[in-house]
Amino acid sequence: MRKGEKGILVVMAVAVIAGVAYKFLSVPKNAEPDKGIPYYSVASPELEKKAGTLMRELNCRDCHKYYGAFGGITSLVQNVPAPPLDGIGSIRSEQWLYEYFSAENPQAILPSRLKQEFQMPSYAKLNEQERRLLASYLASLKVEDWYLQETKKMEFEKLTGKTYEP
Repeated sequence: MRKGEKGILVVMAVAVIAGVAYKFLSVPKNAEPDKGIPYYSVASPELEKKAGTLMRELNCRDCHKYYGAFGGITSLVQNVPAPPLDGIGSIRSEQWLYEYFSAENPQAILPSRLKQEFQMPSYAKLNEQERRLLASYLASLKVEDWYLQETKKMEFEKLTGKTYEP
């Protein structure tokens, strides 16, 4: 090794050690621990598999994103502003979802501001077992309480400009 190369290696080693030391010392000691991913499912593997198959057949992923059966993958050509399905079971009951899927006109239950071609289609023509399967699976998609509260707070403050007080 040449004389100049040794000097460069020493300078690089000192810079790396100084960077690591700075990073270690600059971490706040009272930082809140990571709460983890807030979404989870209480569905059985069998329910998840059956519902995932049906949802792929119905092309749900073309408009919605969710973790469940598709592992959080969103369509690369998604341009429909449909709501994500993550945690929907913490917001809607299985019975509500079943009635929604059974409605001839889902917009009568939950109005939509989307153009008609992007609105939720009716699944009333599916057989009862398939509608119950979808409702049961989506009702199993939950969100941690802390995340639901934070989301409500952010939405309230964004929409009203006021401080949220539960």
